[in-house]
Amino acid sequence: MSEKNLPVIDEYRAIGRREVLRQWVPPVIAGVALAGLGLGVSGRPGRHQPPSAEALPRPRDWRIDPEAEGQIVTACGRGPTTNLHQALAALGGIEAFVKPGERVAIKPNCAWDRKAEQAANTDPELIGELARLCLGAGAASVTVVDNSCHDPRRAFTRSGIEAAARDAGASIEHQRSTGTVRLNLGGSILGPWKVLRPIAEADRVINVPIVKHHSLSRATLGMKNWFGAVVGRRPNLHQRIAQVCAELGVAFRPTLTVIDATRILTGGGPTGGSLALVRPTDCVAVATDPVAADAWGASLLDLAPDDLPHIAIAARLGLGTADWESVRVET
Repeated sequence: MSEKNLPVIDEYRAIGRREVLRQWVPPVIAGVALAGLGLGVSGRPGRHQPPSAEALPRPRDWRIDPEAEGQIVTACGRGPTTNLHQALAALGGIEAFVKPGERVAIKPNCAWDRKAEQAANTDPELIGELARLCLGAGAASVTVVDNSCHDPRRAFTRSGIEAAARDAGASIEHQRSTGTVRLNLGGSILGPWKVLRPIAEADRVINVPIVKHHSLSRATLGMKNWFGAVVGRRPNLHQRIAQVCAELGVAFRPTLTVIDATRILTGGGPTGGSLALVRPTDCVAVATDPVAADAWGASLLDLAPDDLPHIAIAARLGLGTADWESVRVET
């Protein structure tokens, strides 16, 4: 056979049996070993598989006496600071709720890049005075914290809440400045969520929403204000907003709910913007019953409890009573 008729051998592909064994057997053995290891650790919580909801802790219960009947006190006509003092005095003062050495988280509505006069955020004077009272009662620290919808630095600054909090000796935190703790919020919808660390780790939590209109839920009040405690895909929660609000109320049991009705937003909520839709009411409510707190706030928007499904759901879940007048404490 002449040289030009010899078969062509590709020396990059022609590999003998011994060479095949030498090159391929070790990787196969290693792959089998790794697969076995993967089977051995499957189901365990870890970096690539977060713990199940059942393995996560629940939020703390921040109430002073979980067995006590809830109450609500309202005060009007003397400005946010005096109204707050008057309402708290009827319940024994802030000292009945905040003890020396405790870490306090104050949760306002500070979601929007709006001025106080536009009534989209909690009144800054109320937040400042509440922080001052907590520190005066011996709190080790007070943190004013929210997960803002607009840029949090602009929201805290323009609302006046940052200045008021710092002047009172409190610190501020938001989703860009602090960490989170993964907690199981329970319920039929919520389950595991990231919660802002200052709230998750506080000894006492005070929820301070403003009364305002909301285009989807009709009103933003105390239970809706807990949207700002969690971090994640919050828009998904709006698909069943009434149930979610009630379940958030059950998950987060605050020491107090302080309803800001210094001025209320009657339309265009939740973002607001038009001063024509702001109504001065000069009222504050302090409550240990979050359902009664929301029912009272709804009345200022000319809404009955039956107009807001989350109130009825929360009452059925045992969170409190929609008949706020039955648990009202006279001042």
